[in-house]
Amino acid sequence: MTLIGPLLMAGLMIIPGWLMMRDKDMQRIEVVDETELFINQFENTTELQFKHEFRSIEQAKANLYNDVYTSILHIKSVEKNSEVTMYYKKQPGMMTIAKIEKTVESVIRSNEIQRRFKINKEELLEIQPNITVKPISVDADGAEESKNVGASTGIGFFGAILIYFFIFMYGVQIMRGVIEEKTSRIVEIIISSVKPFQLMMGKIVGIALVGLTQFLLWSILTGVIYVVVMSVLGIDPSTVSQANEMMEGVDVPGMSDNVLVSSINEIKSLPLLQIFISFIFYFLGGYLLYGALLAAVGSAVDSEADTQQFMLPITMPLIFSFVVAQTVMENPDGTMAFWLSIIPFTSPVIMMVRIPFGGVETWELLLSMFLLILGFLGTTWVAAKIYRTGILMYGKKVTYKELWKWLFYKG
Repeated sequence: MTLIGPLLMAGLMIIPGWLMMRDKDMQRIEVVDETELFINQFENTTELQFKHEFRSIEQAKANLYNDVYTSILHIKSVEKNSEVTMYYKKQPGMMTIAKIEKTVESVIRSNEIQRRFKINKEELLEIQPNITVKPISVDADGAEESKNVGASTGIGFFGAILIYFFIFMYGVQIMRGVIEEKTSRIVEIIISSVKPFQLMMGKIVGIALVGLTQFLLWSILTGVIYVVVMSVLGIDPSTVSQANEMMEGVDVPGMSDNVLVSSINEIKSLPLLQIFISFIFYFLGGYLLYGALLAAVGSAVDSEADTQQFMLPITMPLIFSFVVAQTVMENPDGTMAFWLSIIPFTSPVIMMVRIPFGGVETWELLLSMFLLILGFLGTTWVAAKIYRTGILMYGKKVTYKELWKWLFYKG
Protein backbone atom coordinates (compact mmCIF):
# COMPACT_ATOMS: atom_id res chain seq x y z
CA MET A 1 0.00 0.00 0.00
CA THR A 2 2.97 2.32 0.42
CA LEU A 3 3.41 2.20 -3.37
CA ILE A 4 -0.19 1.52 -4.40
CA GLY A 5 -1.62 4.27 -2.14
CA PRO A 6 -0.03 7.20 -4.05
CA LEU A 7 -1.17 5.69 -7.35
CA LEU A 8 -4.74 5.52 -6.06
CA MET A 9 -4.67 9.06 -4.64
CA ALA A 10 -3.09 10.51 -7.78
CA GLY A 11 -5.66 8.62 -9.84
CA LEU A 12 -8.47 10.24 -7.85
CA MET A 13 -7.11 13.64 -8.85
CA ILE A 14 -6.18 12.84 -12.47
CA ILE A 15 -9.00 10.60 -13.70
CA PRO A 16 -11.81 13.18 -13.28
CA GLY A 17 -9.88 15.72 -15.36
CA TRP A 18 -9.00 13.10 -17.96
CA LEU A 19 -12.60 11.94 -18.22
CA MET A 20 -13.75 15.53 -18.48
CA MET A 21 -11.45 16.01 -21.46
CA ARG A 22 -12.56 12.79 -23.12
CA ASP A 23 -16.27 13.15 -22.45
CA LYS A 24 -17.14 16.36 -24.27
CA ASP A 25 -20.46 15.41 -25.82
CA MET A 26 -22.36 18.58 -26.63
CA GLN A 27 -25.88 18.83 -25.26
CA ARG A 28 -28.08 20.58 -27.82
CA ILE A 29 -31.31 21.81 -26.32
CA GLU A 30 -34.23 23.01 -28.39
CA VAL A 31 -36.20 25.75 -26.64
CA VAL A 32 -39.93 25.83 -27.35
CA ASP A 33 -40.98 29.09 -25.72
CA GLU A 34 -44.70 29.84 -25.85
CA THR A 35 -44.21 33.04 -23.82
CA GLU A 36 -41.54 34.49 -26.17
CA LEU A 37 -39.79 35.94 -23.12
CA PHE A 38 -36.78 33.62 -23.17
CA ILE A 39 -35.44 34.28 -26.67
CA ASN A 40 -31.63 34.60 -26.43
CA GLN A 41 -31.79 34.39 -22.63
CA PHE A 42 -30.01 31.05 -22.32
CA GLU A 43 -26.24 31.37 -22.51
CA ASN A 44 -24.33 28.83 -24.60
CA THR A 45 -21.24 27.16 -23.12
CA THR A 46 -18.70 24.58 -24.29
CA GLU A 47 -21.04 21.87 -23.00
CA LEU A 48 -24.47 23.37 -23.67
CA GLN A 49 -26.04 24.86 -26.78
CA PHE A 50 -29.53 26.37 -26.78
CA LYS A 51 -31.52 27.12 -29.93
CA HIS A 52 -35.03 28.50 -30.29
CA GLU A 53 -37.26 26.77 -32.81
CA PHE A 54 -40.53 28.52 -33.51
CA ARG A 55 -42.72 25.44 -33.76
CA SER A 56 -45.21 23.65 -31.57
CA ILE A 57 -44.22 21.25 -28.84
CA GLU A 58 -46.01 18.45 -30.69
CA GLN A 59 -43.81 18.98 -33.77
CA ALA A 60 -40.68 19.14 -31.63
CA LYS A 61 -41.49 15.91 -29.79
CA ALA A 62 -42.38 14.13 -33.03
CA ASN A 63 -38.98 14.97 -34.53
CA LEU A 64 -36.88 14.54 -31.37
CA TYR A 65 -35.17 11.35 -32.56
CA ASN A 66 -34.66 12.70 -36.08
CA ASP A 67 -33.10 16.04 -35.02
CA VAL A 68 -29.67 16.83 -33.62
CA TYR A 69 -31.21 18.03 -30.38
CA THR A 70 -30.68 15.95 -27.26
CA SER A 71 -33.47 17.64 -25.28
CA ILE A 72 -36.52 19.85 -25.67
CA LEU A 73 -37.14 22.63 -23.15
CA HIS A 74 -40.83 23.54 -23.13
CA ILE A 75 -41.77 26.83 -21.46
CA LYS A 76 -45.54 27.22 -21.35
CA SER A 77 -46.08 30.02 -18.84
CA VAL A 78 -44.24 32.39 -16.53
CA GLU A 79 -46.32 32.03 -13.41
CA LYS A 80 -44.46 32.23 -10.10
CA ASN A 81 -44.72 28.51 -9.34
CA SER A 82 -45.07 27.18 -12.86
CA GLU A 83 -43.17 24.16 -14.14
CA VAL A 84 -40.84 24.01 -17.10
CA THR A 85 -40.88 20.67 -18.87
CA MET A 86 -37.84 19.02 -20.37
CA TYR A 87 -38.15 16.12 -22.78
CA TYR A 88 -34.90 14.30 -23.52
CA LYS A 89 -33.31 11.40 -25.30
CA LYS A 90 -30.01 11.99 -23.49
CA GLN A 91 -30.21 12.43 -19.72
CA PRO A 92 -29.36 16.04 -18.75
CA GLY A 93 -27.01 16.47 -15.80
CA MET A 94 -27.76 18.14 -12.49
CA MET A 95 -25.69 21.19 -13.43
CA THR A 96 -27.60 21.57 -16.69
CA ILE A 97 -30.97 21.48 -14.92
CA ALA A 98 -29.73 23.89 -12.22
CA LYS A 99 -28.49 26.33 -14.86
CA ILE A 100 -31.84 26.23 -16.71
CA GLU A 101 -33.78 26.74 -13.47
CA LYS A 102 -31.59 29.69 -12.53
CA THR A 103 -32.01 31.33 -15.95
CA VAL A 104 -35.79 30.87 -15.98
CA GLU A 105 -36.13 32.26 -12.46
CA SER A 106 -33.92 35.24 -13.34
CA VAL A 107 -35.98 36.10 -16.44
CA ILE A 108 -39.28 35.80 -14.56
CA ARG A 109 -37.95 37.94 -11.72
CA SER A 110 -36.64 40.61 -14.10
CA ASN A 111 -39.90 40.78 -16.04
CA GLU A 112 -41.95 41.00 -12.85
CA ILE A 113 -39.79 43.85 -11.53
CA GLN A 114 -40.05 45.67 -14.86
CA ARG A 115 -43.81 45.22 -14.90
CA ARG A 116 -44.35 46.42 -11.35
CA PHE A 117 -41.83 49.22 -11.12
CA LYS A 118 -41.45 50.24 -14.78
CA ILE A 119 -37.70 49.57 -14.80
CA ASN A 120 -36.08 48.41 -18.01
CA LYS A 121 -33.53 45.59 -18.18
CA GLU A 122 -30.49 47.89 -18.43
CA GLU A 123 -31.49 49.84 -15.35
CA LEU A 124 -32.14 46.62 -13.49
CA LEU A 125 -28.65 45.30 -14.29
CA GLU A 126 -27.11 48.52 -13.03
CA ILE A 127 -28.53 48.04 -9.54
CA GLN A 128 -27.63 44.37 -9.18
CA PRO A 129 -25.24 44.16 -6.19
CA ASN A 130 -22.14 41.95 -6.11
CA ILE A 131 -20.90 41.86 -2.52
CA THR A 132 -18.02 39.80 -1.17
CA VAL A 133 -17.22 39.61 2.54
CA LYS A 134 -13.47 39.87 3.15
CA PRO A 135 -12.53 38.71 6.69
CA ILE A 136 -9.60 40.66 8.18
CA SER A 137 -8.02 39.63 11.47
CA VAL A 138 -6.93 42.44 13.84
CA ASP A 139 -4.50 41.60 16.65
CA ALA A 140 -3.97 43.41 19.95
CA ASP A 141 -1.37 45.71 18.37
CA GLY A 142 -3.74 46.78 15.62
CA ALA A 143 -2.02 44.80 12.85
CA GLU A 144 -4.41 43.60 10.18
CA GLU A 145 -4.24 40.34 8.24
CA SER A 146 -6.60 39.09 5.56
CA LYS A 147 -8.09 35.64 6.20
CA ASN A 148 -9.84 33.19 3.90
CA VAL A 149 -12.43 31.15 5.74
CA GLY A 150 -12.78 28.61 2.93
CA ALA A 151 -9.05 27.83 2.83
CA SER A 152 -8.82 27.64 6.63
CA THR A 153 -11.82 25.32 6.80
CA GLY A 154 -10.45 23.04 4.09
CA ILE A 155 -6.95 22.78 5.57
CA GLY A 156 -8.25 22.31 9.12
CA PHE A 157 -10.79 19.66 8.19
CA PHE A 158 -8.29 17.80 5.98
CA GLY A 159 -5.70 17.73 8.78
CA ALA A 160 -8.31 16.55 11.29
CA ILE A 161 -9.45 13.75 8.97
CA LEU A 162 -5.87 12.55 8.44
CA ILE A 163 -5.14 12.47 12.17
CA TYR A 164 -8.48 10.78 12.92
CA PHE A 165 -7.95 7.97 10.41
CA PHE A 166 -4.23 7.52 11.06
CA ILE A 167 -4.80 7.14 14.80
CA PHE A 168 -7.51 4.57 14.19
CA MET A 169 -5.65 2.73 11.45
CA TYR A 170 -2.25 2.41 13.14
CA GLY A 171 -3.66 2.15 16.68
CA VAL A 172 -5.71 -0.87 15.67
CA GLN A 173 -2.58 -2.36 14.09
CA ILE A 174 -0.91 -2.23 17.51
CA MET A 175 -3.87 -3.95 19.17
CA ARG A 176 -4.02 -6.67 16.51
CA GLY A 177 -0.27 -7.21 16.71
CA VAL A 178 -0.43 -7.68 20.48
CA ILE A 179 -3.36 -10.12 20.17
CA GLU A 180 -1.54 -12.10 17.47
CA GLU A 181 1.64 -12.37 19.54
CA LYS A 182 -0.37 -13.35 22.58
CA THR A 183 -2.48 -16.04 20.88
CA SER A 184 0.52 -17.53 19.06
CA ARG A 185 2.44 -17.64 22.37
CA ILE A 186 5.40 -15.98 20.63
CA VAL A 187 5.29 -13.26 23.29
CA GLU A 188 6.41 -15.81 25.92
CA ILE A 189 9.71 -16.13 24.08
CA ILE A 190 10.06 -12.40 23.43
CA ILE A 191 9.63 -11.27 27.03
CA SER A 192 12.39 -13.64 28.08
CA SER A 193 14.74 -11.12 26.44
CA VAL A 194 12.98 -7.78 27.06
CA LYS A 195 10.70 -6.33 29.70
CA PRO A 196 6.95 -6.10 28.88
CA PHE A 197 7.08 -2.31 29.03
CA GLN A 198 9.98 -2.22 26.56
CA LEU A 199 8.12 -4.60 24.26
CA MET A 200 4.99 -2.46 24.34
CA MET A 201 6.85 0.81 23.71
CA GLY A 202 8.90 -0.76 20.93
CA LYS A 203 5.74 -1.85 19.17
CA ILE A 204 4.06 1.56 19.60
CA VAL A 205 7.05 3.62 18.50
CA GLY A 206 7.89 1.26 15.64
CA ILE A 207 4.41 1.41 14.12
CA ALA A 208 4.36 5.20 14.67
CA LEU A 209 7.54 5.56 12.60
CA VAL A 210 6.12 3.25 9.94
CA GLY A 211 2.96 5.37 9.78
CA LEU A 212 4.88 8.64 9.59
CA THR A 213 7.21 7.27 6.92
CA GLN A 214 4.25 5.97 4.93
CA PHE A 215 2.48 9.33 5.18
CA LEU A 216 5.56 11.23 3.95
CA LEU A 217 6.05 8.76 1.10
CA TRP A 218 2.39 9.05 0.14
CA SER A 219 2.63 12.85 0.06
CA ILE A 220 5.83 12.93 -1.99
CA LEU A 221 4.97 10.09 -4.39
CA THR A 222 1.42 11.36 -4.95
CA GLY A 223 2.76 14.78 -5.96
CA VAL A 224 5.40 13.28 -8.25
CA ILE A 225 2.97 10.84 -9.89
CA TYR A 226 0.37 13.60 -10.34
CA VAL A 227 2.83 15.96 -12.07
CA VAL A 228 4.34 13.24 -14.28
CA VAL A 229 1.04 11.71 -15.40
CA MET A 230 -0.53 15.13 -16.04
CA SER A 231 2.47 16.04 -18.21
CA VAL A 232 2.43 12.73 -20.12
CA LEU A 233 -1.32 12.88 -20.78
CA GLY A 234 -1.15 16.58 -21.59
CA ILE A 235 -3.93 17.37 -19.12
CA ASP A 236 -4.20 21.02 -18.20
CA PRO A 237 -5.02 21.47 -14.49
CA SER A 238 -7.26 24.33 -15.58
CA THR A 239 -9.80 21.75 -16.75
CA VAL A 240 -11.44 22.54 -13.44
CA SER A 241 -12.48 25.80 -15.08
CA GLN A 242 -14.82 23.79 -17.30
CA ALA A 243 -16.74 22.77 -14.22
CA ASN A 244 -16.75 26.41 -13.11
CA GLU A 245 -18.15 27.36 -16.50
CA MET A 246 -20.99 24.90 -16.00
CA MET A 247 -21.57 26.41 -12.55
CA GLU A 248 -21.89 29.98 -13.82
CA GLY A 249 -25.19 31.41 -12.79
CA VAL A 250 -25.91 28.55 -10.37
CA ASP A 251 -26.25 29.54 -6.73
CA VAL A 252 -24.46 27.35 -4.22
CA PRO A 253 -24.98 28.44 -0.60
CA GLY A 254 -21.80 29.90 0.89
CA MET A 255 -19.84 29.55 -2.35
CA SER A 256 -18.88 32.36 -4.70
CA ASP A 257 -18.02 31.92 -8.38
CA ASN A 258 -14.26 32.06 -7.82
CA VAL A 259 -14.13 30.34 -4.44
CA LEU A 260 -11.77 27.59 -5.65
CA VAL A 261 -9.26 30.00 -7.19
CA SER A 262 -9.36 32.42 -4.26
CA SER A 263 -8.97 29.57 -1.74
CA ILE A 264 -5.87 28.27 -3.52
CA ASN A 265 -4.37 31.77 -3.58
CA GLU A 266 -5.16 32.39 0.08
CA ILE A 267 -3.62 29.09 1.24
CA LYS A 268 -0.21 30.78 0.96
CA SER A 269 -1.26 33.31 3.60
CA LEU A 270 -1.97 30.57 6.14
CA PRO A 271 0.68 29.62 8.75
CA LEU A 272 1.70 26.56 6.73
CA LEU A 273 4.89 25.85 8.71
CA GLN A 274 2.99 25.99 12.01
CA ILE A 275 0.24 23.79 10.55
CA PHE A 276 2.77 21.21 9.31
CA ILE A 277 4.74 21.08 12.59
CA SER A 278 1.51 20.91 14.60
CA PHE A 279 0.21 18.12 12.38
CA ILE A 280 3.34 16.03 12.99
CA PHE A 281 3.19 16.66 16.74
CA TYR A 282 -0.52 15.95 17.15
CA PHE A 283 -0.35 12.96 14.85
CA LEU A 284 2.42 11.41 16.94
CA GLY A 285 1.00 12.59 20.28
CA GLY A 286 -2.52 11.41 19.55
CA TYR A 287 -1.28 8.14 18.12
CA LEU A 288 0.98 7.46 21.13
CA LEU A 289 -1.83 8.26 23.57
CA TYR A 290 -4.43 6.05 21.90
CA GLY A 291 -1.88 3.47 20.75
CA ALA A 292 -0.84 2.77 24.35
CA LEU A 293 -4.45 2.24 25.40
CA LEU A 294 -5.17 -0.01 22.41
CA ALA A 295 -2.04 -2.04 23.21
CA ALA A 296 -3.43 -2.51 26.71
CA VAL A 297 -6.74 -3.69 25.26
CA GLY A 298 -4.94 -6.17 23.03
CA SER A 299 -3.04 -7.60 25.98
CA ALA A 300 -6.20 -8.01 28.08
CA VAL A 301 -8.16 -10.15 25.58
CA ASP A 302 -7.61 -13.40 23.71
CA SER A 303 -9.29 -12.49 20.40
CA GLU A 304 -10.32 -9.41 18.45
CA ALA A 305 -14.01 -10.23 19.05
CA ASP A 306 -13.47 -9.63 22.78
CA THR A 307 -12.17 -6.10 22.27
CA GLN A 308 -15.56 -4.47 21.61
CA GLN A 309 -16.43 -3.90 25.28
CA PHE A 310 -13.15 -2.02 25.81
CA MET A 311 -12.90 -0.20 22.47
CA LEU A 312 -15.92 2.09 22.80
CA PRO A 313 -14.85 3.98 25.96
CA ILE A 314 -11.37 4.49 24.49
CA THR A 315 -12.41 5.66 21.03
CA MET A 316 -15.47 7.68 22.08
CA PRO A 317 -13.51 10.93 22.75
CA LEU A 318 -11.83 10.65 19.35
CA ILE A 319 -15.14 10.05 17.57
CA PHE A 320 -16.77 12.87 19.54
CA SER A 321 -14.02 15.32 18.58
CA PHE A 322 -14.49 14.49 14.90
CA VAL A 323 -18.27 14.90 15.16
CA VAL A 324 -18.04 18.36 16.76
CA ALA A 325 -15.27 19.53 14.38
CA GLN A 326 -17.84 21.28 12.17
CA THR A 327 -19.21 23.19 15.17
CA VAL A 328 -15.67 24.20 16.15
CA MET A 329 -15.07 25.55 12.63
CA GLU A 330 -18.08 27.83 13.03
CA ASN A 331 -16.63 29.25 16.28
CA PRO A 332 -12.90 28.36 16.49
CA ASP A 333 -12.30 30.80 19.37
CA GLY A 334 -15.29 29.71 21.47
CA THR A 335 -15.23 28.15 24.92
CA MET A 336 -16.02 24.67 23.65
CA ALA A 337 -13.29 24.87 21.02
CA PHE A 338 -10.77 26.02 23.64
CA TRP A 339 -11.42 23.26 26.15
CA LEU A 340 -11.63 20.49 23.55
CA SER A 341 -8.29 21.64 22.12
CA ILE A 342 -6.74 21.47 25.61
CA ILE A 343 -8.05 18.08 26.76
CA PRO A 344 -5.51 15.44 25.56
CA PHE A 345 -8.13 12.95 24.32
CA THR A 346 -9.70 15.48 21.92
CA SER A 347 -6.88 17.96 21.25
CA PRO A 348 -5.24 16.10 18.30
CA VAL A 349 -8.33 16.63 16.12
CA ILE A 350 -9.74 19.89 17.52
CA MET A 351 -6.45 21.79 17.64
CA MET A 352 -5.75 20.88 14.02
CA VAL A 353 -9.14 22.35 13.16
CA ARG A 354 -8.44 25.58 15.05
CA ILE A 355 -4.85 26.34 13.97
CA PRO A 356 -5.57 27.28 10.30
CA PHE A 357 -8.01 29.99 11.47
CA GLY A 358 -5.12 31.75 13.21
CA GLY A 359 -6.85 32.51 16.52
CA VAL A 360 -4.81 30.13 18.69
CA GLU A 361 -2.58 31.95 21.16
CA THR A 362 0.95 30.66 21.67
CA TRP A 363 0.25 29.82 25.33
CA GLU A 364 -2.83 27.83 24.31
CA LEU A 365 -0.82 25.79 21.82
CA LEU A 366 2.01 25.16 24.29
CA LEU A 367 -0.44 24.22 27.05
CA SER A 368 -2.26 21.84 24.72
CA MET A 369 1.02 20.20 23.69
CA PHE A 370 2.21 19.95 27.29
CA LEU A 371 -1.03 18.33 28.44
CA LEU A 372 -0.96 15.94 25.49
CA ILE A 373 2.53 14.83 26.53
CA LEU A 374 1.31 14.37 30.12
CA GLY A 375 -1.70 12.48 28.79
CA PHE A 376 0.54 10.18 26.79
CA LEU A 377 2.76 9.52 29.82
CA GLY A 378 -0.30 8.84 31.98
CA THR A 379 -1.96 6.47 29.49
CA THR A 380 1.39 4.75 28.94
CA TRP A 381 1.68 4.12 32.69
CA VAL A 382 -1.87 2.72 32.76
CA ALA A 383 -1.26 0.63 29.64
CA ALA A 384 2.05 -0.71 30.99
CA LYS A 385 0.35 -1.93 34.17
CA ILE A 386 -2.38 -3.71 32.20
CA TYR A 387 0.04 -4.97 29.55
CA ARG A 388 2.45 -6.45 32.11
CA THR A 389 -0.28 -8.59 33.67
CA GLY A 390 -2.54 -9.29 30.71
CA ILE A 391 0.09 -10.26 28.13
CA LEU A 392 0.57 -13.71 29.74
CA MET A 393 -3.02 -14.32 30.81
CA TYR A 394 -5.04 -16.73 28.64
CA GLY A 395 -8.52 -18.18 28.55
CA LYS A 396 -10.22 -15.76 30.93
CA LYS A 397 -12.81 -13.06 30.22
CA VAL A 398 -11.46 -9.86 31.70
CA THR A 399 -13.77 -7.29 33.34
CA TYR A 400 -13.25 -3.62 34.15
CA LYS A 401 -13.01 -4.57 37.82
CA GLU A 402 -10.06 -6.84 37.11
CA LEU A 403 -8.38 -4.22 34.96
CA TRP A 404 -8.63 -1.83 37.89
CA LYS A 405 -6.91 -4.37 40.15
CA TRP A 406 -4.11 -4.85 37.63
CA LEU A 407 -3.25 -1.14 37.88
CA PHE A 408 -2.19 -1.58 41.48
CA TYR A 409 -0.34 -4.90 41.24
CA LYS A 410 3.21 -4.55 42.50
CA GLY A 411 6.24 -6.29 41.30
